Amino acid sequence: MKKLSVLLAATALASVMATSAWSKTLVYCSEGSPEGFDPGLYTAGTTFDATSRTVYNRLVEFKHGSTEIEPGLAESWTVSDDGTVYTFKLRPGVKFQTTEFFTPTRDLNADDVIFSFERQLKADNPWNKYVEGGSYEYAAGMGFPELIKSIEKVDDLTVKFTLTHSEAPFMADLAMDFASILSKEYADKLAADGKMNQMNQMPLGTGPFTFVAYQPDAVIRYKANESYFKGKEKIDDLVFAITSDAAVRAQKLKAGECHIMPYPNAADVAELKKDENLTVLEEAGLNVSYVAYNTLVPPFDKVEVRKALNMAINKQAIIDAVFQGAAAVAKNPIPPTMWSYNDAVEDDKYDPDAAKKMLADAGVKDLKMKLWAMPVSRPYMLNARRAAELMQADLAKIGVDVEIVTHEWAEYLKLSSAKDRDGAVILGWTGDNGDPDNFMHTLLGCDAVGGNNRAQWCNKEFDDLMIKAKTTADVAERTKFYEQAQLIFKKEAPWATLDHSLVFIPVSKKVSGFVQDPLGYHRFDGVDISE
Repeated sequence: MKKLSVLLAATALASVMATSAWSKTLVYCSEGSPEGFDPGLYTAGTTFDATSRTVYNRLVEFKHGSTEIEPGLAESWTVSDDGTVYTFKLRPGVKFQTTEFFTPTRDLNADDVIFSFERQLKADNPWNKYVEGGSYEYAAGMGFPELIKSIEKVDDLTVKFTLTHSEAPFMADLAMDFASILSKEYADKLAADGKMNQMNQMPLGTGPFTFVAYQPDAVIRYKANESYFKGKEKIDDLVFAITSDAAVRAQKLKAGECHIMPYPNAADVAELKKDENLTVLEEAGLNVSYVAYNTLVPPFDKVEVRKALNMAINKQAIIDAVFQGAAAVAKNPIPPTMWSYNDAVEDDKYDPDAAKKMLADAGVKDLKMKLWAMPVSRPYMLNARRAAELMQADLAKIGVDVEIVTHEWAEYLKLSSAKDRDGAVILGWTGDNGDPDNFMHTLLGCDAVGGNNRAQWCNKEFDDLMIKAKTTADVAERTKFYEQAQLIFKKEAPWATLDHSLVFIPVSKKVSGFVQDPLGYHRFDGVDISE
């Protein structure tokens, strides 16, 4: 069956490439499959690349290669003096995509905006749990149900958001993937036909590319949106050739079978740079990789145990082996390129002897634990299995028996968020909006326990600082709160912070207009390709 799937994938891709004589086709060698096609339900960049960054738009957007906000579906907005009322004027004449499975009869209006958010905010909304086992993890983790008091339609092209309190990162949050705007008309039709799950399988938005078809774990096909409000894209067809092995992605790129690939193996970068047909983009990633202990489950509920494990991990050895040195040791939950980074924090010292003694003093002996390793490459962790093996050997030196486990990527993300999850999980984060809140509150706040907070760590002192930082407009004051919070984080050690990596993106020289993004986006609007 596996051989048949590979054959079908190869045939599908060959068919797509064969059409390039008549149309401009860009092939992106994606590192993994999307969990689904509704960006509100997920948090992974792999999924966002395939959904919100191709099919959808948001009220406001990030400029290419920047964390600066620009108008999106909203052409303008006003904010009340107290920072609690945001009024958005929508662009007139924005059309939803016409597909084989749905033909819209009206343009974007305020009803679509209200639907897109209220389904995530209200538990009694019929779309709140339309996917079995699914949840709006991002909206919940960021406290949106509590933050947004109401969303009102002033008229067809005017929407008013009223907040329960001022929220400094709110505009940046609205530019994030989970805030994508969906068609209420399409949703109503699916509900009437008893096909609500189709929203997560056959997406329809206002974005630059229209979804055509998905062959699971093989190929996603899109075509340029002829009615895109910014104008039709220069490329006619966009193909995601799903290729989980980084070495195979590199081979395909060199052979001309794809034009852009993410996350090359560190050992392959030098060779890719030598290829005269390629350009290798690189920049410091706005990212962090970590090991999250489940602080609700003994013995990881003891800070002494977490500290001991941290002291046993040789992080520099991981960077040397996994990244070939193209990363820096992490000590804080935010990267050093982000404002409010507290460089005064002292990292846990690598000291196996002290770690072994600390475990013994905590009354822990013969500890057996599971260490979860991601099945996919991410910018912050190119090879989680190799990193896990190194940590397994490190922890064996202090008498800890580690079993390495993994799951398919979508299942990994789902299961790792459970409050009763066993052991520790390797994960990481690339910033979504350039604000410290997007790391510290999103990943470590009490709101995110059972979701993005894989450590299941709820510390009142830390959380109070997060709330103060979110509700304060003054950047200097916010910085003080985040700096204090980083000290608490390090003292309590819910994570073993691993690295902040450089990010490399090899691109065919046939491609123009592709921009490396500090937020880790892979966007194809504005991209062109020559023969």
